[in-house]
Amino acid sequence: MQRRERTHQLIELGGLVAKAGLVDLAQDDRAALYGAFLELADRLRAPDGEGAKLLWRRRGQRAFASEAEDAG
Repeated sequence: MQRRERTHQLIELGGLVAKAGLVDLAQDDRAALYGAFLELADRLRAPDGEGAKLLWRRRGQRAFASEAEDAG
């Protein structure tokens, strides 16, 4: 992946963290956020990881669709 593409990806991911309200909820505590991300990674590595990912994907898709309806 080229540097520009990687930078764009990281900016988008950071935007999702903010959009989910995690920055405010964690009071910008980066160690807490990192710990939460590590917990997510452990969950994805677990035997039921694919099921969790599917559940999270559906929830995210519904949230994106709801936001699109609200904006439109």
